[in-house]
Amino acid sequence: MMKIRPISRMGSSYLYAPEPTNLCIDPLAAVYAHKFALVIPTLREAATIKGLVLEIIAALESAELPFEILVVDDDSGDGIESALAPVLDSDPRVRLLVRKGERGLAGAILHGWRHTDAEFLAVMDADLQHPPSLLPRLLHSLLSGRDIAIGSRYETGNCLDGWHPLRKLISRTAIWATRPLQVNGLHVCDPMSGYFAVSRSCVEGIDFETRGFKLLLEILVRGRIRSAQELPFTFGKRAGGHSKAGLRVALDYFRLLWKLYRLRTDAKLALQQASAD
Repeated sequence: MMKIRPISRMGSSYLYAPEPTNLCIDPLAAVYAHKFALVIPTLREAATIKGLVLEIIAALESAELPFEILVVDDDSGDGIESALAPVLDSDPRVRLLVRKGERGLAGAILHGWRHTDAEFLAVMDADLQHPPSLLPRLLHSLLSGRDIAIGSRYETGNCLDGWHPLRKLISRTAIWATRPLQVNGLHVCDPMSGYFAVSRSCVEGIDFETRGFKLLLEILVRGRIRSAQELPFTFGKRAGGHSKAGLRVALDYFRLLWKLYRLRTDAKLALQQASAD
């Protein structure tokens, strides 16, 4: 039985969430519910969150598994509690977690995953650029035996139509830099996607970076990923919130790349040393 603790306050009532499971425990000792959990990180996106959550619920109603939706807000102070109140009051499958004194997309995702006992974990943005209609296909991919299912912007040729040429170039270059890191046989077209679902057993026990925005890349490099499927979608226009792109995001990305390259090099050296011995 999972412990329950108060995590945030709205008016005179509390929103509750399970005591977080530990992502660093032995995966073979963990027993998780056969359900699907979607985390939606938010930062000043109260204007769009209610409509998005309702769309997600409609999309997942036909899912083959029970599901829950965890909105993880980095203490935006924009009234997200009030915006979500009607949904929170009427549907126990939706929860709001407010992080105090913390910022960062990867950290928010991991925070949400720790607050669920679901077997299948997913993430999507709150700015309406990720279509909820893709969620059942992501889940079906995991139920079919894939370790990870990725909403891919590059699986079809026209999904970045309307992007500024410089933005396209930066995106393509960032992906090109990941090629040497990806495991042989698992070269995915969009390792930078923020829309994906993964089996918990593939990420359990791994201490991922909480800074930055590219959690998928680290999962592909460090996770127990043996099979992946990319599902194409057209990247929509931002309908709310604020773009998180900027110098700090770029620095976090290069820091992560450096870390992953070091880990890969150290692993190769250790393997060579073991062979020599």
